[in-house]
Amino acid sequence: MFRGNAGLSTDFAKKMKLLSLSLFVGLSVLSATVSCLDNGLARTPPMGWLSWERFRCNTDCVNDPENCIGERLYMQMADRLVQDGYKDAGYEYVNVDDCWLAKERDSRGSLQPDPERFPHGIKFLSDYIHSRGLKFGIYEDFGNFTCAGYPGVVGETMDIDSQTFASWNVDYLKLDGCYSDPRDMDKGYPQMGLYMNKTGRPMIYSCSWPAYQVFSGMAPDYSTIAKHCNLWRNYNDIDDSWESVETIIDYYGDNQDALIPNAGPGHWNDPDMLIIGNFGLSYEQSKSQMAIWSILAAPLLMSVDLRKIKPDYRDILINRNLIAINQDPLGIQGRRIYKNKGIEIWARPVTPVSGEVYSYAIAFLNRRTDGTPSEVSVVLQELGLINTLGYKVVDLFENKDLGVYTPKDVLHVSINPTGVVIVKAEVIASIQRTPNFIRPVFTENENFHVPLHNSPNFNVPFVQNNFQQPNFRRD
Repeated sequence: MFRGNAGLSTDFAKKMKLLSLSLFVGLSVLSATVSCLDNGLARTPPMGWLSWERFRCNTDCVNDPENCIGERLYMQMADRLVQDGYKDAGYEYVNVDDCWLAKERDSRGSLQPDPERFPHGIKFLSDYIHSRGLKFGIYEDFGNFTCAGYPGVVGETMDIDSQTFASWNVDYLKLDGCYSDPRDMDKGYPQMGLYMNKTGRPMIYSCSWPAYQVFSGMAPDYSTIAKHCNLWRNYNDIDDSWESVETIIDYYGDNQDALIPNAGPGHWNDPDMLIIGNFGLSYEQSKSQMAIWSILAAPLLMSVDLRKIKPDYRDILINRNLIAINQDPLGIQGRRIYKNKGIEIWARPVTPVSGEVYSYAIAFLNRRTDGTPSEVSVVLQELGLINTLGYKVVDLFENKDLGVYTPKDVLHVSINPTGVVIVKAEVIASIQRTPNFIRPVFTENENFHVPLHNSPNFNVPFVQNNFQQPNFRRD
């Protein structure tokens, strides 16, 4: 888990001092050209459950057996995924995070779990999760230690650790980056992927590579990262608060031109876990996170106690309309196209496609806290929706058909404070043709003008905008 930038310089210096020369053993013989990741996985963003944000590094199974990091917790979460409809909705991974390890490797130099908290071993847990029709993920760190201080993966152990994960039938590896030098990550992360490929076991590869480089002042090479990782973190860990969610939303909006081009089937930007159903988000804020993560084509990794989640929040997480947007097979990450006075509009091209005309998911996000809903009106063609035959518009949370809109029609939405309205505008075609899947380019629209007044009623006027139609190709 990436710790964020609070006190970064001090923490980073400490970790650098602790860095052992053993990290460089194995990397020194890395060839100039490292084979790309070749696993055929994550063609849509991964969906599942991850322990970290909700359960952290609670290792006290004596006094808190219900919530400690141990095999019982993961088995119970697997059961809840199946019994409560999450698996049927698409959530399939149960991912162990930090603090599962023993403090030392075994006598053969292999990783091993804490024997008291995982008394039957990791293979037993993996088999149990697979028996439930789910997939199993595990955590490690490219460094001397994990972020919590357990044994990490260094150059000389990459081969044996990859073989260990394969022997446990691991389906997903999250590789963190604590206690390592970000300058070594451009070689180290691809090298670990190479060893994973060698095992013959398909494993999703989740990297923290760019996040550590960003906060050390480096500029990540996302085109290279996308060749070696199925998904990657690039910003702070999420905390259980609306403020944390907002900072992530801002980061993805402010840096979208750098982030979007390298996202697509098999390789995704990861804004971190869904915290819906915990303590820090209201109902409206939970809907907002789910909507924006769907627009971003983000991995949907819940971190919540599935044994205690309230039905309203569960319904947000298993909303089939939102999941369909998130899992859209085009794999085009959406972007922010409007931002003013606390109102944002985000859009994502999705299927179906007619010729070169896309359907769109459009999220209207209200960042205001006035205490009353904000009314927003927008002409469809100002959002780039120019199909002359129109669009069938559906409110995705309400599952309500709003009717057919033409490009010159005005769409009106009422958005609760810190809430969202997300619609799908499905292109109407007289003759369905096979699309050539040319990716659209669209940039944040600076031509929108919202009247300066105190009323939360917003009218986006008819203006020529720069939300362009498709002109670059799909992967």
